[in-house]
Amino acid sequence: MEPIQIALVDDHRLFRSGIASLINKFSQYKILFEAADGDELMQKLTPKLKPHIVLLDINMPKMDGIATARWIRSNYPDVHIIILSMFEDAEKVLAMVKIGVKGYLLKDAEPEEFEQALDKVSNNETYYPTFVTRHLINNFNKQTEAIKLNTRELEFLKLSGTELTYKEIADQMCISVRTVDGYRDQLFEKLQIKSRVGLVLYAIKNNLIEL
Repeated sequence: MEPIQIALVDDHRLFRSGIASLINKFSQYKILFEAADGDELMQKLTPKLKPHIVLLDINMPKMDGIATARWIRSNYPDVHIIILSMFEDAEKVLAMVKIGVKGYLLKDAEPEEFEQALDKVSNNETYYPTFVTRHLINNFNKQTEAIKLNTRELEFLKLSGTELTYKEIADQMCISVRTVDGYRDQLFEKLQIKSRVGLVLYAIKNNLIEL
């Protein structure tokens, strides 16, 4: 079985060397190439020289981890990204999760944790340590607290969890179908949701409707 190929992007040569040495000890993984920053990665990464996973430092000169991750996601969406960081930076963690990175590792993590993260991500799963999950939960709670829905939006949200069509919801609320469409679009925007299923899940999570 061919080893899974890894690209390592970090501006600290000594750290990079240590991580490369560690990964090459894992029988199922191999360092394909190293880069000092996002610019160098862009020059080296091609359709013919493409790793399965990029281990990406978040703080780099020239082109930092966030900009590099966005470029990878746009140009090579099938390449998985694991972020390497010295800090539990909540804002950067959330930014990276939104971009679609598959994993997040602190640089002082144990070797076993590096291998575990690579195993998960290479199997198309995600690897987030506890502190990342904590940031995500806190962020979700803040967003939920900040969202204020008016009475009619709440009524529409509850009716969305039934089998009624949008026309039938309009009839029940004694409003036009166009107004119902307006409530739906407002809620999509407010709650950052794209479908009726999403509205129903939001309503269930927030105890607005019961199963």
